[in-house]
Amino acid sequence: MASIAKYFQLKKRGTTVGTEVRAGATTFLVMAYIIFVNANYVGAGAAGGAIGAAGAPSAEAIFAVTALGAGLLTILMGVVANYPFAIAAGMGLNAVVAFQLILGLGLSWAEAMAVIVWEGIFITILMLTGFRKAILEAIPLNLKRAIAVGIGLFLLLIGLFEANVVVKSFAGTVPLGLFSGIGFGGAEIPTADLPHLAIFGAGLLTALALIRKPGGLLISIGVGTAVALALGVSTIPTSFVSPLDSSNFVGIGQAFGAMFTVWSSGAGFLAVALAVFSIMLSDFFDTAGTMVGLGARAGLLDSKGQLPGANRVLLVDSIAAMAGGALGVSSNTTYIESAAGIKEGGRTGLTSVVTGALFLAAVLLSPIAGIVPAAATAPALVIIGYLMFEAIRDVQWKDAVDGFPVLATLIVMPLSYSITDGIGVGFITYAILKVTSGKASDVKPLFWVSIAAFVVYFLVKLGIIAV
Repeated sequence: MASIAKYFQLKKRGTTVGTEVRAGATTFLVMAYIIFVNANYVGAGAAGGAIGAAGAPSAEAIFAVTALGAGLLTILMGVVANYPFAIAAGMGLNAVVAFQLILGLGLSWAEAMAVIVWEGIFITILMLTGFRKAILEAIPLNLKRAIAVGIGLFLLLIGLFEANVVVKSFAGTVPLGLFSGIGFGGAEIPTADLPHLAIFGAGLLTALALIRKPGGLLISIGVGTAVALALGVSTIPTSFVSPLDSSNFVGIGQAFGAMFTVWSSGAGFLAVALAVFSIMLSDFFDTAGTMVGLGARAGLLDSKGQLPGANRVLLVDSIAAMAGGALGVSSNTTYIESAAGIKEGGRTGLTSVVTGALFLAAVLLSPIAGIVPAAATAPALVIIGYLMFEAIRDVQWKDAVDGFPVLATLIVMPLSYSITDGIGVGFITYAILKVTSGKASDVKPLFWVSIAAFVVYFLVKLGIIAV
């Protein structure tokens, strides 16, 4: 035990083994939905899965390997970087795999995974050459703070969506609505999901009551799960072990056979190149924003808003992108839900080791992970969002040239449901205002590189540059 405490520097960071274990368990419970959602996004035969992709693994296989990858890579993050950051298949990135690479470009499953591996290779090169870290250091401190606050709002909105409190509106004039019991234009709309709202309400009230108490989020998840069992939303499984065989791992390694043939596929070289670039850009800045936000929440940033030892985090995250493609589950990335464990006091890589171990257990014990519904973990996301939003007190608002890009980031990030889009709009707005106010010299050279990359990113999204 003493050697563990020494390796992870528990005393230096003011934590204990017990706190780290509790924090790791909390992060896992908040993130456990990922293995189910990813299977539904990209598993063959699952609702919304990899649409007609040749060679796509089953949803069950995606489930198993998603948990396997998250477990191994999260442990690697803990051991190498010594930060309480967890890694899993990126939820936005898996949608890109299913709908852009497979449905849009017509790539096979192996070709889509090859694109992910190439993205991981390029982003690792950027990291090893120091380019990735240098760009992060060029970001203005006020925008770094905006990223942390914006992610807080994003998490809060995710939590409200998970609980069906905020829903997509059926009205033609507004994008979002509260619950779903009011009809517009004679449309038939289902009533609100009352059992899930009850689960969410019970968990949120518990979380608010215990917001500053150790284990508060874990207790709130437990309360929500208990309500779910009582209402019949969740059930105790008849078997607690999910048997595995070789069919669960058929997707591993498929990417390697298409590493070079993907460039000459029917989609065309340019389309594949732009796909690799856009995924890399999304991964790059999602991780940047997540790392800064988590570091700020844990109180681990230095006076310049930098995370000490950030290179180790970036290296593991870059490797995770490659590993996700090699495993056949989409790009893996650092998760903002790690803030749940940080809220519980997690400050070292031991938190990640515990989270990773539980993901590995979930490969076999998937029925247990399935007991906890999304509505039970949603309150934790709302509370974490609120706590991260508190960082807004450090944002400088006096000068509109510096303050308005912050506002743009805070609005776009949650409403576009994309950390990358929010950061991109903030960056471009900052550049425009600096130029028009005669302060272009305030923008560091490498920051111009980031801004230019985002301009290309949005031109691709707008269809001005075809892929």
